[in-house]
Amino acid sequence: MDNQRVFVWAALALVLWLNYVAWQRDYAPPPTAPAATAEVPQREDSTLPELPSSPGEATPTPEQPVDPSTDTTTGGGSIIRVKTDVLSMDISTRGGELVRADLLEYPRVKDQPDVPVRLFDTTPPGIFVARSGLRVAGREAEPTHQAIFESPATEYELAQGANELVVPLRWTDGQGVTVTKTYTFHPGSYRVDLTYEVTNESDAEWKAASYVQLVRHHEHVERSYFKVETYAYRGPAIFDGEAYRKLDVEDAEDRAFEASITGGWMAALQHHFVAAAVPPTDVAYKFTLDVNPRNDFTLTYIGPLRAVAAGATEKFSETLFVGPKLQSQLEVTGPRLELVADYGKLTVIAQPLFWLLDKVHGIVGNWGWAIVIVTFLIKLAFYRLTAASGRSMAKMRNLAPRIKAIQERYKDDREQLGRQMMELYKREKINPLAGCLPILIQIPFFLACYWVLLESVEMRQAPFLGWITDLSARDPYFILPLLMGAAMFAQFKLQPMPSADPIQAKIFMFMPLIMAVMMAWFPAGLVLYWLTNTLLSIAQQWRINKLVAAEQKKT
Repeated sequence: MDNQRVFVWAALALVLWLNYVAWQRDYAPPPTAPAATAEVPQREDSTLPELPSSPGEATPTPEQPVDPSTDTTTGGGSIIRVKTDVLSMDISTRGGELVRADLLEYPRVKDQPDVPVRLFDTTPPGIFVARSGLRVAGREAEPTHQAIFESPATEYELAQGANELVVPLRWTDGQGVTVTKTYTFHPGSYRVDLTYEVTNESDAEWKAASYVQLVRHHEHVERSYFKVETYAYRGPAIFDGEAYRKLDVEDAEDRAFEASITGGWMAALQHHFVAAAVPPTDVAYKFTLDVNPRNDFTLTYIGPLRAVAAGATEKFSETLFVGPKLQSQLEVTGPRLELVADYGKLTVIAQPLFWLLDKVHGIVGNWGWAIVIVTFLIKLAFYRLTAASGRSMAKMRNLAPRIKAIQERYKDDREQLGRQMMELYKREKINPLAGCLPILIQIPFFLACYWVLLESVEMRQAPFLGWITDLSARDPYFILPLLMGAAMFAQFKLQPMPSADPIQAKIFMFMPLIMAVMMAWFPAGLVLYWLTNTLLSIAQQWRINKLVAAEQKKT
């Protein structure tokens, strides 16, 4: 019983600590962000990446300063409108910058289907654009994101049944070099292919390095227990060919990030959506992060210099992704790009869990029912393990009168009480801690399910039944949490009383209410998972109780 008392108080302490952490996150004073120029040396006030010194190297060389007034606007260029079945995008002829991206199939809020989520935007202070271009060695004219390109049209729309939509932009240096910068869009896809075709009709070799920049204004987001989406990461991230890493804009070391990476990519993340750039995977690219005094971050990669001989034609290529974190599209766009659906340290459980949910959803067509079925499959997988625990609990329930008698008899002698209880457990072949095992098994799956529901855009605004119109948001009427609390109370009644101590008994009795209140603000899909799991546990324990009672009658 002493051991049980320790577990009771440990569980209560954990609940109180979780509430304290949530309170601190919601109401504690926000941390002071480091000054942009205070601890980290800033590079030149130039939006152009540093040019590699020679082919195969990515070492910086001194450059002429660029007018900082070109840093946050697309002035000097006209707008090209591009529309596919899933994207509506603006491209500026000034450098071919992507300055607006609306995701046509993803409403900002569910009851306003005509107002799509917007990723790229140039409206201050929330600037978010994708820049790209070629840096040229030894020439004054460069087809960078500051150069003016020509376009044969101002509007492009993907024709029904077409396999692709090609948007070409043309630039020339007036000395025989012509660059055709082409964006290629695909139906139903958020992948955008970017190519440069360089034709060198001059009498000299032409050397250039391709680059991409993701520029975004960073706003500190306060986490709130009542808004689970605030726990999703928002900011820059990279993949270095081996590991995925989030870069904290408010961290001094990350603000000066710089690395040479082969087979990687970079991305700017927010809840459910991402803009990413993937360079060719067979050569090293230099990746950097800069943060200016306005708290705009610029995540850049630039490749090695490549030579285009006189009279020759060469191609440079990049891959962009602008849209929702659809893992089926992400994994074919770049190496491990699906990691932007960030499940944290439980990825090893969460990714297979999402895969299973996705397969079941493909059969039933409803994410809510998919959660119910997958919960049943998980319960089935651990049936033997939880059944052994359930048998111990059923035996303890049947021994409750004898346990109470021993507690009454030795209530003034704790040492003797403990000895008698252990002898009883040993004689009856009961493990008093067996009831903790199912909970320990469920915790990692519960947390993995939480992150899957939080991060998987596939379940964003996904309906279930009746009033549940969005499994990734809380139940608007708190019906599921109340049902979950009632189910947990019924489960409590099926289990043996942990102790004759009335205080401990009351704590256990109020645990379902505490859990219902805590989970009232969690995604409805997560509450549905816990409710389903609890109902299945009740059915299993009820059946085990009947079997154990029948066995004891025979003996």
